[in-house]
Amino acid sequence: MKNQGDLTSVKGVVVENLPNTMFRVKLDDGRVILASLKGTLRRRYVRIFPGDKVIVEMTKYDEDRGRIRQVL
Repeated sequence: MKNQGDLTSVKGVVVENLPNTMFRVKLDDGRVILASLKGTLRRRYVRIFPGDKVIVEMTKYDEDRGRIRQVL
């Protein structure tokens, strides 16, 4: 888990695809959050499927949502 200012990066696995490029992601610590794609992944049309390992960046203000930064 890395910390960059107010952002925290956490590894997780995509559990479910939702409409509008939203995803349910199960983090390594067991929490399940709602995540969307970061702008660069959205512009490059990166496809993400259930079972993909991802890195999610989250703020300390909202622990239930995140932004998928990278696909591993």
